Amino acid sequence: MLFHRIFLIFCTSFSLSAFAGLPPESDTKDSSLKVALGKLIFEDKKLSSPIGQSCASCHQSKNFFADPGQAVSAGADDHLFGNRNAPSISYVKFNPDLFWNKEESLWMGGFFHDGRAKTLQEQAGGPFLNPLEMGNKTMAEVVAKVKGSDYKILFEQLYGASIWQNSDAAFNAITAAIVAYEQGPEFATFSSKYDYYLQGKVQLTTQEKLGLELFEAEDKGNCAACHPSQVSAENPQPLFTDYSYDNLGQPANKNLAFYKMDNLYNPQGLAYIDNGLANNHHIDNAHEEKGKFKVATLRNIAKTAPYLHNGLFDNLKEVVDFYNQRDLDSKKSLAEQRWPQAEVQDNVNDEELGDLKLTPEEVDALVAFMETLTDGYSLPILAEQN
Repeated sequence: MLFHRIFLIFCTSFSLSAFAGLPPESDTKDSSLKVALGKLIFEDKKLSSPIGQSCASCHQSKNFFADPGQAVSAGADDHLFGNRNAPSISYVKFNPDLFWNKEESLWMGGFFHDGRAKTLQEQAGGPFLNPLEMGNKTMAEVVAKVKGSDYKILFEQLYGASIWQNSDAAFNAITAAIVAYEQGPEFATFSSKYDYYLQGKVQLTTQEKLGLELFEAEDKGNCAACHPSQVSAENPQPLFTDYSYDNLGQPANKNLAFYKMDNLYNPQGLAYIDNGLANNHHIDNAHEEKGKFKVATLRNIAKTAPYLHNGLFDNLKEVVDFYNQRDLDSKKSLAEQRWPQAEVQDNVNDEELGDLKLTPEEVDALVAFMETLTDGYSLPILAEQN
């Protein structure tokens, strides 16, 4: 698959060479300046080819660092589209690097839907060089644009004027600044109604409380199996993901423009299959990982539709319905089925979802609970005073 070969060649060369030569962390005098620089780079639309797209184009701060309403975001060349939804990168600072969990015998962490970037810094550099995103051909091209930017002086203040002599080191500094910004407070506010509920500052409604009970019930919703919802020693504030990978058995989204793109990007056309984690060049057990994608955080989930890695579902109720009735639906005649068959039929999770036996009222309660995970909740005045 040429599309994936493009990514594999890019990721391999990028990970081997891009992160050499960055000045030690102690050389950066002021972390707040580094965060400020990272934000300037993150929002700079002149860093794409053609110009017009920034990191913030697909990860908008006003929309919880997602691109809501778009199943797949357009690239800097607005005729080009990838095949995956732009996920929210809120709370990305807590995402671990890709690793093999020996105790659980599964892959965890990593970045992008398939974990192909081991680290957050590797991920930060990916879109710059992705032909379907920001479209630059080389790291040196990105470096030259930053060198010609209005914030060049700030960049040199942090990394020294000699940084431009080594394109790899300069590109590394660019991505390090983005990481500093993404690890800043703007990305992780823990200000949802549910956060305040855990602090005892607000109560959930009867419907929301039922949704929480179903979310955590092992014999019902069991959502917390992959989206931990309670405070623990590992998670003093719940992140609503365990960073594992799963094949949900979801269908392909054949409405994506990617399926109609020319042979350079999608030589297989409508026959293209996204194998997810199995295409990750870091792993050594591809067959066992076919169709698996990283478990996303549910924080701010109510505001970041459409859902799942290919943007197939337009709202949360559709997602919960699918989790609830997937297996029952597959037993119906083709004419009666709501959903096509799974895009990848290997490794489908049929133990934790597919027949949850939720009533319509319980589905609505689960959705109501997930709506409490939206940041920016305004506490009642009396609660603020307590």
